[in-house]
Amino acid sequence: MSGKGVIKGMKISELLKPSLIKISLQSDNKEDLFPELVQLFVSEGMIKDRNMAIEVLEKREAKMSTGISNGLGLPHGRLPEAQKTLLALGLSEEGIEYDSLDGEPVYVVICIFAEPENPGHHVRVLAEISRLFSIPGFMGRLRRAQSPQEVLDVIRSEE
Repeated sequence: MSGKGVIKGMKISELLKPSLIKISLQSDNKEDLFPELVQLFVSEGMIKDRNMAIEVLEKREAKMSTGISNGLGLPHGRLPEAQKTLLALGLSEEGIEYDSLDGEPVYVVICIFAEPENPGHHVRVLAEISRLFSIPGFMGRLRRAQSPQEVLDVIRSEE
């Protein structure tokens, strides 16, 4: 596949790894969700200041919901300790009450932390996520994934 108009080298699958993908999120609301997602980074040793990371997400969320619509939530923010763009993905079978722009629950959550000095990179990541989720059937295939590896395979198939 020839990158499909993607900025060269911008692959979501390269920012994710199985340990940063959680197939069945336990949370059913944002207050529980952010700590659950941040824990994925903490367990990987990518984030040390767990409380700061949660606070970054909460502050961004207070400005406007990152539940963009169609079952997708994109909590994100700039994190001082991030050395590069950090990505984690979670799936929820039941859906998470998220105050989404369309009022619907969120089933796929992609958490992004950007390095403060390089905002352009995380904007490109957001653009690529947006492109992937505009592909007919992509969301459904992602939601049916049974393992972190399957999630990565679905993403790779469209990159």
